[in-house]
Parts: sequence; structure tokens; C-alpha cells
Amino acid sequence: MTEKAFYLPVGEDEYESTPATASPWDFSLQHGGPPAALLARAIERCDPDDGLPIARISVDFLGGIPQGRIRTEARVVRPGKRVELVEAELWANGKLAVRASAWRIRQRAGATAHVATPALLPPPLPGPEPRPEIYFEGVGAGWGYGEAIEWRFVESGFNRTGPAKVWTRVRIPLVDGEETGALQRMLVVADSANGLSGEMPLTEWLFIPPTLTVTVQRAPATPWMFMDVATTIGPDGTGIAHGTISDERGLLSRIAQPLLVAPRQ
Repeated sequence: MTEKAFYLPVGEDEYESTPATASPWDFSLQHGGPPAALLARAIERCDPDDGLPIARISVDFLGGIPQGRIRTEARVVRPGKRVELVEAELWANGKLAVRASAWRIRQRAGATAHVATPALLPPPLPGPEPRPEIYFEGVGAGWGYGEAIEWRFVESGFNRTGPAKVWTRVRIPLVDGEETGALQRMLVVADSANGLSGEMPLTEWLFIPPTLTVTVQRAPATPWMFMDVATTIGPDGTGIAHGTISDERGLLSRIAQPLLVAPRQ
């Protein structure tokens, strides 16, 4: 991986995107994962409180996100001691490109340990895999986002349709020069659910997710995260990509993405 990070800081809450953010279908646009993570970062830095982490974040993509100069801003819209709502925006080249809202819920270590749901552990982490020569048909090893993530499949693969089970690890920082937060790393990969689990060939069909919702039980404890994702397609041109993200200790979050499903013209 030649890129140092997904974003290079250029000013207060301003960044320059790198090729590591590239969408697989148009390298001049960004994959949804890094912008979603950058908005999670902005939300975490807005009136920060370590005991009040993000419990649900919804990210609305208002169109294609171009490469270039990025700016984020965030504000608390419903303050509270135990529950609060924060909103954030991402501007790309001076145009509003992504909106996010997040509920933060107070946590207290061990408060519900005696009634916690027993952990369902994921399968073991497989050994290293060679980096793909082809990620999807027509998308080779030059895909920056694909190269920025390490992928180790338990079931399925990039050139297979249907549900997928894969361990992932983010190789580079979200923002150059700083350690990436645990929840931010999870947001980098969460938007991959629909692409990993597509039910029909992506060269023949569009699966467009205008939004991403991640409901969080806890942040990952280690760099490796296990994604168990699937897509269902309805009869009228829509579908749902959904799944879970876990680590070696059990469930981290649940993912949901509504999809526009249509044949490519």
C-alpha cells in the first residue's frame, strides 16, 4: 500500500482525500466507508465524552463523493447526560456531500455484565491470503480502497455472489499523523456490506445504497473485525444489505443498507 492514510490534514477540520478512498466503479469518486468514518470522527470530537460513545450512526450519501478537498463539521442537537443526538456534515470541494446523525448513549463499565447476552463467537481468523489480482470484474489491484484493507475470507470472495463471511483489518490510518479510533475503523469497512454480498453480478446490476445505518453494541477491541453480511432482493427494484460485525470477543454492531436494485443500461 503506497498511501499513508485515507485523508491528509490540510487545515482545521479540512482534509485532502487520497486514492485509498477510491470507489471501485469510479476512482474519481470515494467509497462510502472512509467518509462515514470521517464523520464518526467528527461526531466523537464534538463535545467529547469517553463515557458517551456512539450507539447508532446513520450516514446519508447525497450523491457521488468526489475526490479532493474535504471539510467536516458537527454539532450536538439534543444534549443529555445519558443520551444525546449529534449531527455532522461532510463537504467535498465546497458542496454538501454526506450527512450523518448519531445517538450517543452513556456506558458504565460492568453495569450489565451479570445480565449480558452470551457472546456468539466468530470463526477463527484464517491465515494470510495473497492480495487479489482482481477484486471485481474490471477492478484490479490498483483499487486504492481494496488495497487499504486486508481481507481474509471464511466464505465467498470478491468474484462470488451471495452472502459473505470475511475478516477485515484496516491497513492505514484514517487521517495521516493520528491513531484511528476503534469505531472509526469499523465505519471504514461497514459500507462494504452491499458490495461483498451482492446476489447478482455487479457488472450487470446496480446495487446503490443511499444510506448506511450501523447500530453499535461496543467498539472493537482489536484491529481485526469479522463481517457476516448478506443481501435480500425484493420484487420491485429494492433490496436490503444487512449483517453483523464482530471481533474475537463477539458482537460489535449490526449493519443495514437499503438498496436501489436495477440492471445496468
